[in-house]
Amino acid sequence: MPFLRGADSDASAIDGMPPETLTRLVEAAREVTLCARVLAKTGDTVLSEAMQDAVPPFVPWQHHPPGDVYDSEYHAQFYFHAHPESELVGEEVGHFHTFMRPLGMPDGVTPAPLPDLQPDVDGNGALSHLVGISVDGMGRVTRLFTTNRWVTGETWYAAEDVVRMLEGFQIDHARPSWPLNRWITAMVSLYRHEIAELLRERDATVARWQAAHPGSYVYEDRALEVTSERLVDVEGRVQELERALRRRNRRRSAAADPA
Repeated sequence: MPFLRGADSDASAIDGMPPETLTRLVEAAREVTLCARVLAKTGDTVLSEAMQDAVPPFVPWQHHPPGDVYDSEYHAQFYFHAHPESELVGEEVGHFHTFMRPLGMPDGVTPAPLPDLQPDVDGNGALSHLVGISVDGMGRVTRLFTTNRWVTGETWYAAEDVVRMLEGFQIDHARPSWPLNRWITAMVSLYRHEIAELLRERDATVARWQAAHPGSYVYEDRALEVTSERLVDVEGRVQELERALRRRNRRRSAAADPA
């Protein structure tokens, strides 16, 4: 699958997608748009929904909502937090971290056999980070990124295994915010192909870093934090997908009625 770069996405690449893939992406795009629209009607955003518990001044690193959001059926999890202002990227005010826990992972997925791998005592503790989603002060997504292991304290899984987890990411309950939960589920679906590329880049970055720093243990090396990232334009992506769907429908109509 070709990599699509948000506003720089290649229309021909989208047109070349299998129909079921395009349909799934359009559905995700519409869900993202719907959630943003219904929140905007009351002056809210995904950022304000995530920060319902917060009282200014905001505390860097603090998880919002407290205790994270965890779906006990799908075993998907996320939280929002902000870094100190000096560490923020561009217009970012903070970001969501998304995860999958073992009970929600596909069959056959196991942690990478690293020398410091710890046993998963309760069978659901060895969670995997999927992707970070940065937002600006209006709740608009600015970038997607992956991180080194130490950043989130995750258990490390090979990129291809994490890619397999993406399809199962779903937050399907109402609290703390139904539109926020639906939005973040749809975002992972909308950018699944980009996230897969970022995860593969993550593993390549880690391998290069270890080769260049043989005296360090790369997964705990604080000098390596972000392992891959992409700027994204959600509105541009949504518009391009809708245009691609209209082009496909016109072709179908023409084929059905050649006269």
